Amino acid sequence: MIEIDIEAPVLLAQLVSKHKAQWLDFDKIEPWLTQQQGDWVLLFAGDPVRFPESNDVAVVLPELQRACAANGRAFGIAVAVPESAEALAKKFGSQRWPTLMFFRSGQYVTTVCGMHDWIDYLSLVNQALDTPIGRAPTIGIPVVSSTASSSQCQ
Repeated sequence: MIEIDIEAPVLLAQLVSKHKAQWLDFDKIEPWLTQQQGDWVLLFAGDPVRFPESNDVAVVLPELQRACAANGRAFGIAVAVPESAEALAKKFGSQRWPTLMFFRSGQYVTTVCGMHDWIDYLSLVNQALDTPIGRAPTIGIPVVSSTASSSQCQ
């Protein structure tokens, strides 16, 4: 967990101070992923002036967490530090604000973007928690072993 003062909108800061969420910045994401166990949601809120839904998501997220935990589907919460949120979002191919990005044991699962009605949101979060580990929607470049007998590059 990052133990530093973060300049952030009040509702994001309250996720950390009142709901035990963790701040994540670009430099801390890899260690965080390697230490993760279970399901986690990383909130990419964006600027609440440009993306007013961000405040709504910050308020609803702890309620979603409680509802899911009551049904045996607990997840932790992390919040992208505002100064590095854009770089972090690009790393995982996220282009919409706000976004809830789901991880399981350090592996990307899926995203839920925007604000939704409660029933829809709860359903989308439960679907995300049921989704198997996948690949982040970034631009994929195939990795080829340097010892491979033939190369596809010409």
